Amino acid sequence: MKKILNDPAAYVDEMLEGMIAAHPEIYRMAGQRVIARAGAATRGKVGIVSGGGSGHLPVFTGYVGKGLLDACAIGDVFASPSAEEMADSMRAANGGAGVLRLYGNYGGDVMNFDMAGETVAFENDIESTTVLLADDVASAGPEEAGKRRGTGGMIFAFKTAGASAERMDDLETVTRIAQRTADNCRSLGMALTPCTVPQAGTPTFQINENEMEMGMGIHGEPGIWRDQLRSADAITDEMMDRLFDDIKLADGDACSILVNSLGATPQEELYIIYRRAATRLQDAGARIVMPLVGRYATSMEMTGATITLCKLDEELETLLKEPCHCAFWTVM
Repeated sequence: MKKILNDPAAYVDEMLEGMIAAHPEIYRMAGQRVIARAGAATRGKVGIVSGGGSGHLPVFTGYVGKGLLDACAIGDVFASPSAEEMADSMRAANGGAGVLRLYGNYGGDVMNFDMAGETVAFENDIESTTVLLADDVASAGPEEAGKRRGTGGMIFAFKTAGASAERMDDLETVTRIAQRTADNCRSLGMALTPCTVPQAGTPTFQINENEMEMGMGIHGEPGIWRDQLRSADAITDEMMDRLFDDIKLADGDACSILVNSLGATPQEELYIIYRRAATRLQDAGARIVMPLVGRYATSMEMTGATITLCKLDEELETLLKEPCHCAFWTVM
């Protein structure tokens, strides 16, 4: 294992210390492994929280900021935060108008956030709702869409729900916006190399130098197939075909697209992917809105990429374009 670290057990805590030290105007510690916006929660505003394992920056903690999340709980690398840390994130985000729990569909996160919601309802009288992102089409078929993992669709849901909360919509409205965004997102990934969890010290899986895996999850979950590495256009075409099979775009539909690095894939290669994906969207008659190309939801140092499509109606398009600011993403 080659990593720039001190004690592997201190990896997450030292990362959080560094992130807050670098951006004190955006982030503050609000509990053990809980990050919140700098300053107090806004009275009368719906709070939005997320949470999950470390190793995915900017997801989850990076998206705490104006027009996005209010607080976030973070666990060890690829491990869920505790229920108490999640409850602390909800307390930090509470401005008296309720809290939306907005996160990916992973068993440990669901169990702990459910317990956290019960705790703050009983102890702090905080009303809360839940929206789960389940956008990874490789992890289950359409008939079992509720079993799918959450991946890049979270970024779009953070943005639209965050904009809704920022304009002081009520909890029911913010939740509706988040759910509609989640329902309109589809993602698919591919990987070329594994990553190494610091406390494990060994790669999460093995793959030959000349191979790729289509549909691999962001923690190294098995994908759809493993075979020889293909050209960028061939890879992109298969990803777009599978996404188009799952989300229907009519001529003139507005759609945002995220081409995301899983950690080690350089920006140049992401633009090669985007070049082909954009052509496919245009050929399908879609109108591309605010495309995102970069490192938005990673898996440590894994080499690979994900593509997320988010179908937009007029309201979601307006909210996507509203201002936001965190250390990793700014919309003016």
